[in-house]
Amino acid sequence: MARKNPIHKVRNIGIIAHIDAGKTTFTERVLLYTGVTHKIGEVHDGEATMDWMEQEQERGITITSAATTCFWQAPDWVYEDGDKTTRFNIIDTPGHVDFTVEVERSLRVLDGAIAVFDGVAGVESQTETVWRQADKYNVPRMCFINKLDRTGADFYYDIKSIKDRLTDNGIVMQLPIGAEDNFRGIIDLIEMKAKVYYDEIGKDIRDEDIPEDMMEKAKEYREILIEKAAEMDDDLTEKYLEGQEISNIEIKKAIRKGTIHNKLNPIFCGTALKNKGVQPVLNAVCEYLPSPIDLDDVVAHDVDDESKEIVIKPDDKGDFAGLAFKIANDQFGSLTFFRVYSGIIKKGEMLFNPRTRKEERAGRIVLMHSNSREDIDEVHAGEIAAFVGLKDVRTGDTVCSKKDSLLLESIKFADPVISVAVEPKTKADQERMGVALQRLLSEDPSLHVKSDQETGQTILSGMGELHLDIIVDRMRREFKVETNIGAPQVAYKETIKIPVESEGKYVKQSGGRGQFGHCWLRIKPQEPGEGIKFENKIVGGAIPKEFIPAIEKGVRETVSTGAIAGYPIVDIAVEVYDGSYHDVDSSEIAFKLAASQALKDGVLKAQGVLLEPIMDVEVVVPEEYLGDVIGDLNSRRGQINSTEDRGKAKVIKALVPLEKLFGYISDLRGFTKGQGTASMIFGNYSEVPRNIQEQIIESRK
Repeated sequence: MARKNPIHKVRNIGIIAHIDAGKTTFTERVLLYTGVTHKIGEVHDGEATMDWMEQEQERGITITSAATTCFWQAPDWVYEDGDKTTRFNIIDTPGHVDFTVEVERSLRVLDGAIAVFDGVAGVESQTETVWRQADKYNVPRMCFINKLDRTGADFYYDIKSIKDRLTDNGIVMQLPIGAEDNFRGIIDLIEMKAKVYYDEIGKDIRDEDIPEDMMEKAKEYREILIEKAAEMDDDLTEKYLEGQEISNIEIKKAIRKGTIHNKLNPIFCGTALKNKGVQPVLNAVCEYLPSPIDLDDVVAHDVDDESKEIVIKPDDKGDFAGLAFKIANDQFGSLTFFRVYSGIIKKGEMLFNPRTRKEERAGRIVLMHSNSREDIDEVHAGEIAAFVGLKDVRTGDTVCSKKDSLLLESIKFADPVISVAVEPKTKADQERMGVALQRLLSEDPSLHVKSDQETGQTILSGMGELHLDIIVDRMRREFKVETNIGAPQVAYKETIKIPVESEGKYVKQSGGRGQFGHCWLRIKPQEPGEGIKFENKIVGGAIPKEFIPAIEKGVRETVSTGAIAGYPIVDIAVEVYDGSYHDVDSSEIAFKLAASQALKDGVLKAQGVLLEPIMDVEVVVPEEYLGDVIGDLNSRRGQINSTEDRGKAKVIKALVPLEKLFGYISDLRGFTKGQGTASMIFGNYSEVPRNIQEQIIESRK
């Protein structure tokens, strides 16, 4: 079956931004203009197509990344043949830091992204986080400065904040005509024409001359645009330096080249809510963002020899290779979202999963339109779709044809920073809770679950209070599980400050066969993020080789249960370098217990410390509350980094321990009469002050 959309007419794009910048509203307009929906769904009415979960509609935020497919007619110059139809696979990602895993996994499979900015606030804390995530995956980006109709909107402030906080590669493509209530159109700096909106639904748009009072500014910004574009192409640079005329098509081609290579980020403007400026961005997606064949070939590894690289070309003729980037469950079963990097997969064909070394049949394949779906027979290279009903595929798994088994780079996720204990209210709830957690864990790799052996409670760990709140809410609504919830707990970690040597001895000789294990460990601190390293440095057979794995097991088990207060130990290197054994009494269990004792004693001797998660907090308040907010942050052990102006408001940036931030947003709203807003992202782990460490240890006894 021939593919309907050639691969060079496909765009896999994501919408990324800080919470409340207007991503979902922007995506709703895209669906309207591309004909997917015929009625505008508003986030504030709880009717957004892409926010289909009940919790999303109630809270007015995006929680899961929703995928949809739509089509747009590209401008004439983009393709040489007559058919301008371009297929957009769009993923609308969450902006709240607690759901950053959704952004991470979406960016891993996208070819381009549109970063949406609030026209009043400019670059906000989570914007920086998602921008860095896009840098990590080298995703080409365009910018859309939204909400220019709002009171306090300032396009030029946003441009400056993009330059100061994100990148020097921004290239202004449009200027707004008017601001706030008077925002009525945009100036296209390539065509040097004004597009003026005469209605509220974006249908009556008229090309006009640039207003006289804006002509100088338009010329100034066009000159900067041409200079930046010319730098992307040697021939254009020569033309520019010689003062020759450069055509609009040449400028556009140069900007496309710069955008694809991540050297330029075109900047557009408008207001999605008032339907102004969205269609030019859709044109720009076709013009400047890459198709799958515009990017470098993907490199995979041989499943049996990871040092052997396999280059995958985005071609229908190649062997099938795809990446599962999201698992979702709904009333019809399990959905596995996947991106095809090479080849074609047809309904009913067998898929091979290199992680499990098992095959599964691709029974049904669907194209997603938010939470509705369309059955399809096959998916081609460069496209995104979903399998229905796969049983043993996880987020980050490669799916491929068995004859060409390979591993694509998986997706790595951050560790959780907060935990709560949950207890089912009844025996029936207990049975349902196991099923619910299994389903939720398969969907969300940033959710961790473990049982507390001492209390018998189930401990849920996640990325923030809202994240765990949503998980518990979903258990109640979707799986009918009623639970009691404990107070939130911080995910502390343990580590050491100095190197030590430590002895562990386990001797038990009371009738019958005894137990004997004896080892010396050398324990050293490592740099943050280096993890746990174990090495065997035994020489001369002081401990027989067959007991070394038991010693390593004793070390690794103790690392997970801690030595100071029962929290995981991080960033240490452990060497076993000496010890002794008994010909008859030595056993694996004895050496495991000896190693565990040696590590526990060693951590205490090595000035063991607790580490706590520190959050980067950004608070925006009217000036009259500045003193109150700073005083409150100081009382929470906060370290104020800076205060700056943002329009008429003040922005305070601080580092604050997570332990002191539970309920902070509610408290802030209380003493600022609802006018203060705050956002926080995980910053780093830092040593807990000694007096607080003692309190934590005491409370854990």
